[in-house]
Amino acid sequence: MLNKKEQRLRRSRQTRERIAKQGVARLTVFRSNLHIYASVISEDGTSVVASASTAEKDLRTQLTGNGGNAAAAALVGKRIAEKAKAAGVEKVAFDRAGFAYHGRVKALAEAAREAGLQF
Repeated sequence: MLNKKEQRLRRSRQTRERIAKQGVARLTVFRSNLHIYASVISEDGTSVVASASTAEKDLRTQLTGNGGNAAAAALVGKRIAEKAKAAGVEKVAFDRAGFAYHGRVKALAEAAREAGLQF
């Protein structure tokens, strides 16, 4: 019997195999109870091009409460899109790491799209 984390990781492996075949940069998301993290990983998967999270000092000053809500996720989405565009990445594949496309993950994705990232 698989626990919740193993089920999520199994789902994420399938997604990463599909994304690897596309040959584009990958926007990956991790959420914990208190924070949400986003990283843009290069096409070959060897380096992190840009990253943003609610644990960053700059973003913590803009938050109302902790980083575990949809408003905080939207700020992270906007910030990751700005950093990725500054690094020269316009198009990415969205890797939700096995998390449901709902709530904070959805808020981050929509904010990144609005800020100009294409996926």
